[in-house]
Amino acid sequence: MPDQASALPPKVDYPSLPPRQFGTVSSAQYIEERLNGAIKWYDKKADESKKLYLRMRAATVIAGALVPVLININGVPYMNVLTTIISLIVVLLVSLESVYHYREQWTNYRSTEQYLRNEYFLFTSKGGAYGSLASKLAYRHFVERVEEIIGAENSSTLKIMTSLVETKPEGGKWATPSGVEVDDTPDATNAKTN
Repeated sequence: MPDQASALPPKVDYPSLPPRQFGTVSSAQYIEERLNGAIKWYDKKADESKKLYLRMRAATVIAGALVPVLININGVPYMNVLTTIISLIVVLLVSLESVYHYREQWTNYRSTEQYLRNEYFLFTSKGGAYGSLASKLAYRHFVERVEEIIGAENSSTLKIMTSLVETKPEGGKWATPSGVEVDDTPDATNAKTN
């Protein structure tokens, strides 16, 4: 009889969160544990998506340009087979790009990473909406903003990966490529904190 433990899927080791009391995470801890990790992850994913997009795009362009040239070469055995294979590769690469959306992921991850960095510098320099807020209120607003940005990016990525049509953002608010808005106007800040 097979061992029952071997029939179970392997245990996934997720990073564990340390137990804490309500309201005990300082701004330095939050920046170190949450913000820096998110910025590093978005930077890495943006780089990966950019490389994949550019490689697939370059291969598509080069292969697409070769096909008409190869078709006009006469007398070479199996040229029809070669041009058919190259054409198939072009179609596959274009189709895969429409499935994986590397370009959209690249720009979405990069803009999120840059937006998180911007929020960090606004907070630490008491710039923007943070300048007129007391320390505790500014920290609370900072955490809310960072979590809104990350949540908006998650929604955007899910929408990009499950949809073929993207909508353009409207108005003067910051928006992800899928149109999920993050409002950082002082009026919205005051309305949230009052």
